[in-house]
Amino acid sequence: MFESTDDSDLRDLKVLLADEDEGALRITAALVRDLGHRVSEMAIGLQQAAEVIARDDPDLSIVVVSQDDGYALDLIDEIAEYARGPVIALVDKEEPAFVAQAAERGIWAYARLGTVESIQSAIEVAMRRHAESRALTEQVQRLESALERRAMIERAKGIIMERQSVSEREAFDRLRDHARSRNRTVVDVAASVSEGHALLPKGRD
Repeated sequence: MFESTDDSDLRDLKVLLADEDEGALRITAALVRDLGHRVSEMAIGLQQAAEVIARDDPDLSIVVVSQDDGYALDLIDEIAEYARGPVIALVDKEEPAFVAQAAERGIWAYARLGTVESIQSAIEVAMRRHAESRALTEQVQRLESALERRAMIERAKGIIMERQSVSEREAFDRLRDHARSRNRTVVDVAASVSEGHALLPKGRD
């Protein structure tokens, strides 16, 4: 199950605006502020965008597509690579080919340029989708970690079973008892056994 994005997470966002056209940026900045968000800075160009991301760590980035589609795609590519939050594209007209390319480069949503309602909807979609993706990534990482821990314990049990000539249950009990007696976790002890640093002496205790 995904974590939901609370409505409070969709207000007062720190937003980076990027484009090669300063005039378009100023117009968009006014709209973003009207929506209750903070404009971290307006970046004109790839280098400035990278500097703003490193310094301000914006919650959201908006690329205004006003003139050169290729340049806008490069901006999206750069920002999506380094920014923590999602990227939105603002377009003056809907071009399916550009939107498809922008999606491949990393946008989470797009909106029509100069339309407050469209911008707010895109922000909500992008932030919620990004939160769901982050929650899924964390879930996968937890699962992978659990599988790694289980594999470590299984390897350690196999070593103890072979060296001590004990059953699987007895091998696990020895791991657990060893961990308790030294105030360590079973996984820590299993890792030591697998690495050859804490093998029990051969034969039964």
